[in-house]
Amino acid sequence: MPDETKRFTDSGIEIKKIYTKDDVSNSSPLEKPGEAPFTRGIQADMYRGKLWTMRQYAGFSTAEESNKRYHYLLSQGVHGLSVAFDLPTQIGYDSDHDLTDGEVGKVGVAINSIEDIKELFNGIKLEDITTSMTINATGFILLSLYVALAKQQGADLKKISGTIQNDILKEYAARGTYIYPPKPSMRIITDIFEWCGNELPKWNTISISGYHIREAGSTAVQEIAFTLSNGKAYVKAALEKGLDINVFGKRLSFFFNAHNNLFEEVAKFRAARRMWAKMMKELGATDAKAMMLRFHTQTGGSTLTAQQPLNNIARVTVQTLAAVLGGTQSLHTNGYDEAFSLPTEEAAGIALRTQQIAAYESGIADTVDPLGGSYFIESLTDEIENAAWKLIEQVDAIGGSIAAIEQGFMQNEIAHSAYEYQKKIETNEKIIVGVNKFQNKNEERIPLLKIDDSIRKLQVEKLKSLKENRDHTRVKNCLELLHTKATSGENIMPSVIDAVENYCTLGEIADELRKVFGEYK
Repeated sequence: MPDETKRFTDSGIEIKKIYTKDDVSNSSPLEKPGEAPFTRGIQADMYRGKLWTMRQYAGFSTAEESNKRYHYLLSQGVHGLSVAFDLPTQIGYDSDHDLTDGEVGKVGVAINSIEDIKELFNGIKLEDITTSMTINATGFILLSLYVALAKQQGADLKKISGTIQNDILKEYAARGTYIYPPKPSMRIITDIFEWCGNELPKWNTISISGYHIREAGSTAVQEIAFTLSNGKAYVKAALEKGLDINVFGKRLSFFFNAHNNLFEEVAKFRAARRMWAKMMKELGATDAKAMMLRFHTQTGGSTLTAQQPLNNIARVTVQTLAAVLGGTQSLHTNGYDEAFSLPTEEAAGIALRTQQIAAYESGIADTVDPLGGSYFIESLTDEIENAAWKLIEQVDAIGGSIAAIEQGFMQNEIAHSAYEYQKKIETNEKIIVGVNKFQNKNEERIPLLKIDDSIRKLQVEKLKSLKENRDHTRVKNCLELLHTKATSGENIMPSVIDAVENYCTLGEIADELRKVFGEYK
């Protein structure tokens, strides 16, 4: 007897046994790639013109050790770098702070000063690469350090390109590495928009992130609904500052997750592009380029299993296909060992080769939006869009993203979805290979990357030397000027750049602004 059980996507959308033209709206299949609303992709020729940027997220231990990994990745064909920072760096503490014990260099590289950033990019010309930095609360400081180094290298700032994540709203909703309350945090972000618009025109000033929302347990529908709602909040804040949506809108980018439900993920990416174009048009954008949703994808960290870890290579491959078939602009593929630790060099190499095999051997890059026109994909794109708009309407009714976060709406919705998903795994309604079915009694052991606890001692010694040999009067003056600018409401970016150039540390700058803005509890 054939199985007549109903099937659903991970977002709870029912999947029919068969789809026909009656399930498809009239407009979608007639759209052209490269034209608004960009359902079929933001470029007319997509990967025939240029492959997606292959990034591998890396950063661990000291700047010197991370630099070695960057040179290895560049030698293996990576197109752009992606920097992971340790938790103290993310929340504005130098490595010698009392709260950093046991955390320095553990989940990313420790960066305290311009000396560390020099070491991180030693032998790498910033004009020749693009760099993505996964940093939020201290994103403005890391951008300032990067700019200071570019200036020391004699680079033309008009040519420097890359991205800072800089998405503080998802930190309140899903991740937790915030420092300041929402209002001053939003002010810092719009300062970055304004400064980069004038001085760093090729820099993506924000990567509005659904990735961590998904990692926290959201569905695909919630991922794009809450991410686009956050995007709307940033746009409104920039408009209130008097910035031109047709200028700053072109430098907004997004960061999404790719999970294992292949067709739902492809449809999610297509729906998100269409929704953002509509949203930006309603907010006043008239330039089509300001309506484009450009996005980076990372394969799903939460989908990786500690059981039978080599199976994760297959999972990452499926997720790679989803990202590329969905039209991503850049991609990071996870190492198979990341359920245990930061990836070893071998695991990072296999992850990169996964992208390269997809690009050069599979044929998926040969035509634009290859799944476009599929009755199933077009119908699923519509259903995901409709479900996401309903959630966005709920957020708007509360008063927008900031109010929805302050009232716990987003957090509660994500927590409920995470609970329901875990319950399905525990009842075997959702099969995870090697976890609740097809288990092995004797699990294989794999080599892991170990971070030495002596890293903190090395960083503390470097900080001590830096502080002993700098001009203390200049440091004091720089921090006082930053305090004044932050208090007056002026753009703080020039003062932060001046501070890092004069050897103020990340922790000192973050602390000076804690005095002005306070901390979010």
